Amino acid sequence: MATNAFRGARLAVAVALSLLSAVPVFAEPQPLSLQHAVAAALTNNPELASLRTEAGVFDAASVRAGVIPNPTLEVEAATGALTGSSDDSTLSLGISQEFLLGDKRLKRRTVAERDLAAYRWQVADRERSLKEQVQAAFFDALLAQERVGLARHSIELNKQLLQVAVDRLAAGDIPELEMYLVRVELVRSEGNLIEMQRSLLDTRAKLFALMALPPTASPDLSGTLNGNDVRLKVVGDLKQVAMQNRPDLKALHAAMQKSDAEVELAKAEGIPSLTVGIALTRDTSSMEIGGVEGRETSYTIGLKLSMPIPVFDRNQAGQQEARAKRSSAEIRLQGATASVEREVESADASLANAEKVLSLYRTDILRQLDENLKLTQEAYRLGEVGILAVIEEQKKHFEVSDSYLAALHARQVALNRLESAVAADINGGAQ
Repeated sequence: MATNAFRGARLAVAVALSLLSAVPVFAEPQPLSLQHAVAAALTNNPELASLRTEAGVFDAASVRAGVIPNPTLEVEAATGALTGSSDDSTLSLGISQEFLLGDKRLKRRTVAERDLAAYRWQVADRERSLKEQVQAAFFDALLAQERVGLARHSIELNKQLLQVAVDRLAAGDIPELEMYLVRVELVRSEGNLIEMQRSLLDTRAKLFALMALPPTASPDLSGTLNGNDVRLKVVGDLKQVAMQNRPDLKALHAAMQKSDAEVELAKAEGIPSLTVGIALTRDTSSMEIGGVEGRETSYTIGLKLSMPIPVFDRNQAGQQEARAKRSSAEIRLQGATASVEREVESADASLANAEKVLSLYRTDILRQLDENLKLTQEAYRLGEVGILAVIEEQKKHFEVSDSYLAALHARQVALNRLESAVAADINGGAQ
């Protein structure tokens, strides 16, 4: 019996191990990096995806522009039955084809191709804008995440301070009021944590909406607000890079080229088209000679050429409209060029100011701030300073730490804005 029981136990253990080995092991979701966030947004964003599908409209317009006009089938029949000549009839079968003169087909296709080129640059510009929005939202979420950590650190320090106050109260070193003051600071820091967590939820929701993530997806963010050092360039060089790379400027260039093609097409539309037709006609008639009635059938082939005479309409209105559109496109391009230059100047100045502010914190301020807080806490524990001095030093510590996080965030936002303004990585390479 004991042997059978032992064998049964061994069998049960083996079955259990086999079942455990069959259970799939799910990998934990990977933290979301900035690069993955941008890539997901460029792939999944519904507005961008909708804009990309419009490529089929422009492809169809290009096909339509190159299509040859359909031939026309003409059938004509006549009978003399209603006029008393029932044996007389005429039947004509013809076909005609319109030939476009003035290279209209080629010029229409040129207009369509340049319109497609402008659309593609518009898509690229929307991608640039979306990338800037995603990066800004990602940095906002990182800032909120860092502030949550800072708020939790504040709670821990207040808990430690409360424990010191409780110990000193038990020893009779401080009045009870000091312990209540610390408790108030602890409650205030806990309330601040709730507010920071709410802000984190809002910023994450904005980021995930740009990425078009499903509502059930909520990945953690990886990364830090501490970025790499930037090799600042001369603003004139940045402007040149922007002029070469900005897709919105290239879209306006393509739109102006399309307007030039429309002017040429409008001139060609003033040249009438030639229509060539060929027809086979059968005529049947009856005649009476010497009292004998007979019928005669004849066949003829005819060629027909027709062309409108451009006396009154030479497409003057179309040419005027095309020239007006061309002038409008040129003005838009000039205005956009000046706007891009101002945008680059403003973004470059913002980055320079952010670097200056950040350099103030990167000296010994933060290290000295931590040291001052530790010395004040130790002095309170020894009874050398009052509780208000510790509370004030802690407030100063977290205010300066929060300002440092804001400075890091401002630098990243300014860098992101400048890279979007020039459509290139500041440290080299196009976006």
